[in-house]
Amino acid sequence: MSAPTARPFTPAELPTLARTVIRQAKFPQLATVEGDQPRVRPVSPVRVDDDFTVYVANLRAYGKTREIAANPHVELCYLDERHDQVRITGLAEPLTDRTIWMEIWESNPLLRRFLGSPDNPELIIYRIRPTRVRFMREWALEYHEVPLTGA
Repeated sequence: MSAPTARPFTPAELPTLARTVIRQAKFPQLATVEGDQPRVRPVSPVRVDDDFTVYVANLRAYGKTREIAANPHVELCYLDERHDQVRITGLAEPLTDRTIWMEIWESNPLLRRFLGSPDNPELIIYRIRPTRVRFMREWALEYHEVPLTGA
């Protein structure tokens, strides 16, 4: 039996292909490190910008708060229903831009419902600034670098 072949694409299509995977795979896995132990969990980003900056809401009591404070190097992995992947390697930082914070707050009814106020002291929104974005088509077994413009 021969191995399946990946659907072809051009390098110019990579940003669009990556954004499509991100849009379709709504719940990526977030990898952090606790000491020398990797930790991975699903997250629900509250915003993704065109430059692949991802925003993730979090509560201060969660383990990833301590993990990111100790080591802000993180990775997100998106996997869509066709098994195409996007991996975003980046640095997580607490969001301090009040304009973006309020845009996220106003666009997210779940945050408003469960946290009550954008000034809830338990809420942290992490901005994950990409340092590397890779795309892989199912069965291709090879990652392709997605160009970062303006990052």
